[in-house]
Amino acid sequence: MKLSPTDAQVLLRKSVREFAEKEVGPLVRELDTTKKEETPWEIFHKMAKQGYTGCNIPKEYGGGGLDTVSYLIIVEELCRVDPGIGLIIAVHNSVCCYPILAWGTPEQKKKYLPDLCAGKKLGAFAITEPGAGSDPMGMESFARPEGDGYIINGNKVFITNGDGDTFIIGVKTDKEKGAKGITGFILEKGMKGFRPGHTEDKMGMRSTCTTELIMENVYVPKENIIGGLGGGFKLAMMSLDVGRMGVGAQAVGIAQGAFEEALKYSKGRKTFGKPISEHQAIQFMLADMAIEIDAARLLVHRAGDLKDRGKPYGTEAAMAKMFATDMAMRVTTKAIQVLGGHGYTKEHLVEKFFRDAKVTQIYEGSNEVQRLVISRAFLS
Repeated sequence: MKLSPTDAQVLLRKSVREFAEKEVGPLVRELDTTKKEETPWEIFHKMAKQGYTGCNIPKEYGGGGLDTVSYLIIVEELCRVDPGIGLIIAVHNSVCCYPILAWGTPEQKKKYLPDLCAGKKLGAFAITEPGAGSDPMGMESFARPEGDGYIINGNKVFITNGDGDTFIIGVKTDKEKGAKGITGFILEKGMKGFRPGHTEDKMGMRSTCTTELIMENVYVPKENIIGGLGGGFKLAMMSLDVGRMGVGAQAVGIAQGAFEEALKYSKGRKTFGKPISEHQAIQFMLADMAIEIDAARLLVHRAGDLKDRGKPYGTEAAMAKMFATDMAMRVTTKAIQVLGGHGYTKEHLVEKFFRDAKVTQIYEGSNEVQRLVISRAFLS
C-alpha cells in the first residue's frame, strides 16, 4: 500500500478544504440550529458543480472517475467543516451510485447514473425499519408480484437523504427464504404511494434530512429490481462495505475538525501566566488526539486502497469504520476537555462535533455489529 497521497490527491484535498471553508463554513451554525425538513439544496448543487456527486463513478456515466481513496478524502474534508454535509455526499455516492454501478443492469446504469452524477438527482439507501435495524431479516416491508412488476407496502426509518429522488430499497419478496427472500428495488420520487414521512429532529448531523419512507401499494416494474430477485441481502451487505469506509472517513473528518479547534484554543487560552498549550497535561491530550486521527485515517485509506486494487476489503472496511468512529468519540471528548467549560457551550464548535460523532458509531452497522464482522473473519 502506498502510504503517501499522490500529487492529485494532495491538490484534491486542498481544493475540497477551500470549498468547504468558503461555501459551507459560514452556514454551519444556521444548518445546525434549524431542523432540516429538507436537504440544503443550494449546497448540494454547489457540490455537484465541484464534481463531488458521482466522483468515483466512471466518466462514461458522467462521473468523476476518481479512485476510492480520493472519494474518502472528499468526505473527510467536507466533514472537517460540517459532518452532515459530508454525510449527504457519502450516502449519495457509496450506497446509491455505487450499487447501481456494481449491480445495476446496463439499462439502469444509463437511466440513473448520469443524473445522479450531475447532481440533478439525490440518492439514498433504505434498509432500516422500525423493528429491523441490525437484523435486516426482521424487516416487514413486502413486495408481491403484480402483472409485470410488484406492489410494495411497508415503512423505512432513519433514511438519510430521505427527501431525495432515487432510492435503493430492500424488501422481502419471499418470507420463507430468509436472506434469499430479500430483493433490492430502485424506487423514484413521485411513484404513486411512495413518499417521505416523519422527519427526524436529531441530536447531531442536523444539516442532513433524515426521514421515514412510506410505501403504500407502490407499483414498481420488474425492470427496477437491482441485483436480481432474492439478491437484495447480498447487495446490501456489499454496499455497506463501501459505506462503512465512508463512515470511517466521516469520523476522521469530525475528529480532525475538533482537534484543530482544540489546538487553536489551547494556543490562545492562558492559565497561570502562559498558554495552556504549554502545560504538559494539555500537550499529552493533543498528542493522543493527533496519533489516533492519523491511525484511523490510515485504516480508512487502506480499505479504500484494497478496493481500488480489486482485493477483498470487507473486514478492513469494518475495522476502519469501528476504530475511526470510536476514535472520533474519544477525540471530540478530549477536545471538549481542552476547552473546559467553553467546550460545553455552543460558542465553540467542539460540542457540535461531539454530537455529530455519536451517530457514526451507530449507522451502517453499529460498532457491536462491526466487531462481529471482524471476529468472524478469523474465527470462521
